[in-house]
Amino acid sequence: MADIIQSITELPVDQIVIRDRLRPVSEAGVSALVASITEMGVMKDPVHVRKVKHRGGEFQLMAGAHRLTAARQLGWETIKVTCWNCTDDFARLMEIDDNLAGAEMNALDTAIFLAERKRLYEKLHPETRAETFKGNQHTGKLASDIMSFTTSTAEKFGMSRRQVERIIASGSKLGPDEVRRLRTAPRPVTLKDLQDISKISETGERYHVVDCLVEGKARNASAARKLWKAERGQAPAPMSPTDQAYTRLLDAWDRAPKAARKRFLEGRGDAVREVLDDLDAASGAENTVTFLPRRDERHG
Repeated sequence: MADIIQSITELPVDQIVIRDRLRPVSEAGVSALVASITEMGVMKDPVHVRKVKHRGGEFQLMAGAHRLTAARQLGWETIKVTCWNCTDDFARLMEIDDNLAGAEMNALDTAIFLAERKRLYEKLHPETRAETFKGNQHTGKLASDIMSFTTSTAEKFGMSRRQVERIIASGSKLGPDEVRRLRTAPRPVTLKDLQDISKISETGERYHVVDCLVEGKARNASAARKLWKAERGQAPAPMSPTDQAYTRLLDAWDRAPKAARKRFLEGRGDAVREVLDDLDAASGAENTVTFLPRRDERHG
């Protein structure tokens, strides 16, 4: 399936081609790597490339996009490489494992990478698919006797089986355009967001939720789904942050005993007076509310 071309250990930087990556490089990651290389004077690991015969023998990057980008920024002419003769599937697995094992991965990237890794793993090991291997009633061999993708991935990356299953389920249901757009969201997209999106079967609602996250109209996918239902009269409109804070204040005041309310006004009376003065000024009232003495009048 793959073997190393021992005769190629270094290549000109400008001869290595980057194509069809699962995620773009992180500017922050490249900057940190450039700083480390500048300080230490060395790049610890080589990049991994493959020689692609059907593209005229070009050298295509498999793993090490951040390292290669850093080398380009530093003006290096050549870079250490491990060169492979391998299949497309092996090349993709190399990229996936390199990122999962060593890169800072957000929830979106992790879901995409694990979902793609599962697809490739089961393509290479079809006997591990749950619908393919059902066990043998005569030998007593069970499906669990064969290492499944979920089990092997959980062990490889230090996750629980359930965690791997949730991440894969979320990533496998994302379309390329959704992934591209969600990368631009002002808030980091969480695994819970991805799980909520994966449950949406209606195309219109799905577009709406992604739009809300990308445009910052909702804090999370759950809130975006509530907005969708409210706009269609299927649920009450969600409260604004101000309404939520107001409700919490009312509830705290109503629950507090009289002694606690007095202590609150003693400690926050000036702040409450300022708000009341602002209200009076805004409404054009001639008389201000005077039930709260100022701090310097309380013990005079």
